[in-house]
Amino acid sequence: MNKQKILVTGAKGQLGTEMVKLLKEMKYEVYGYGRAELDITDFQQVKNVIDHIRPNIVIHAAAYTKVDAAESEPDQAFFVNAYGTRNVTVASEHIGAKLVYISTDYVFDGTADVPYNEFAFTNPINVYGKSKLAGEQFVRDLHSKFFIIRTSWVYGKHGNNFVKTMLKLAQEQKQLFVVDDQIGCPTYAVDLVSCIFQLIQTEKYGVYHISNSGHCSWYEFAKAIFEEANVNIVVNPCKTKDYPRPARRPPYSVLDHMALRLNGFKELRHWREALKEFIKVYGVKPCQH
Repeated sequence: MNKQKILVTGAKGQLGTEMVKLLKEMKYEVYGYGRAELDITDFQQVKNVIDHIRPNIVIHAAAYTKVDAAESEPDQAFFVNAYGTRNVTVASEHIGAKLVYISTDYVFDGTADVPYNEFAFTNPINVYGKSKLAGEQFVRDLHSKFFIIRTSWVYGKHGNNFVKTMLKLAQEQKQLFVVDDQIGCPTYAVDLVSCIFQLIQTEKYGVYHISNSGHCSWYEFAKAIFEEANVNIVVNPCKTKDYPRPARRPPYSVLDHMALRLNGFKELRHWREALKEFIKVYGVKPCQH
């Protein structure tokens, strides 16, 4: 089992980096490609690489993720997230590889007041969400053995994320304003990849919502970050409308983990517990004002 080959796209990103690390630790033969090594929008290149390596599993983590910029460059967002995904999907199906596609909570409009399960109606309200949903559709239409993973508010050691941004801002400012009217769930990249790792060893295909348990607003998340890091800073709640951005965000995008429960997988630990571990591992130096 362990000599399986796994190809990871987006291997230099926040999630891809953690995925490659875990798979190598588990003694898989891992092929990690960043944007420089593999242009997913080039069908022929994707097909050649996947045909040559013939991986057992393809984990497609490459994506266009600039949520606000997508509003002014929709062609680019769809080119990467929809057609790039189609390319990876077709090439993976051709050699019979299992496929994992990383999607997002932004496929929902946020009008619900209970967590969204995997069968909930999708209705993205920004270009990024629409392009990721288009990617999901290509996976469903063109592949026979797939896992679509929707996740939310991901943070970790690699790449840019909310936790790192907050800690950096705390060194520069005495107080911060953070929106309290967007509710979702933070997801620790390490927990996410270990859950994906369990899924790919099965044939329990389908759509899965994977985030840490519980939920919070960005404001509550920020407060928790500073508490865990022992950073003394004033955090003020504010409203989304006070800080308008090009892309609308779903006001409520908490994910229900129905597929994990019903397929016999363990749900992830509470987001606060995961955050505590990340801050400990990441080694944050407290800064006092």
